[in-house]
Amino acid sequence: MNKTAFLLIFAIGLGFATPVFAQDNLSPERKQAIDSLAMEKVRDLSKYISIIGSKDTPWSEANRVIDRAEELFMTGSEIGVSSLVREEINYYGVRDYFERLMRLNYNKVEISWYNIEYVSDLQRQPDGTYVGVITIFQKFKGYDKEGRLIYQDTTKKDITVYVKRKETQIGGRLIGFWDVLLGDIRVKETSK
Repeated sequence: MNKTAFLLIFAIGLGFATPVFAQDNLSPERKQAIDSLAMEKVRDLSKYISIIGSKDTPWSEANRVIDRAEELFMTGSEIGVSSLVREEINYYGVRDYFERLMRLNYNKVEISWYNIEYVSDLQRQPDGTYVGVITIFQKFKGYDKEGRLIYQDTTKKDITVYVKRKETQIGGRLIGFWDVLLGDIRVKETSK
């Protein structure tokens, strides 16, 4: 069973899948379940980035993980990249970002995320989509062949989260459910 199918079944099991004619408002219980799912997806992304960035990950495995990571995002999303050695922030499409991450010119790379938290509650948009922001701090370390740390930084990033109403057919019955997708990841600040 792939992760999308699992999450759909999980969502139905939690009771936030409802018949299609139900209102698109989020009850406190549904909102809590959706918040948990959004945080889970961000934690999954953190793991995927660590695997993709690791020089110990075989090329084929990294590409498989890239495919999984892409499924977390809305089409057209971008991820920001910053550095202490340049002022500008570059934004790349999701797949391009991951492929660049695999090719970083370090012998060893360590990437970790911490202080993952919502900074803006989900706000309903005119089209019925809910949008929120999760902030994370990313610690990046790059090492040379001798194992010496040659570069490190800490970056604060904001991840846009989209919650959309979708439909699927299960057992001949049309079921509505809420799906969580990640959007742009914006760099807010980079420091040592």
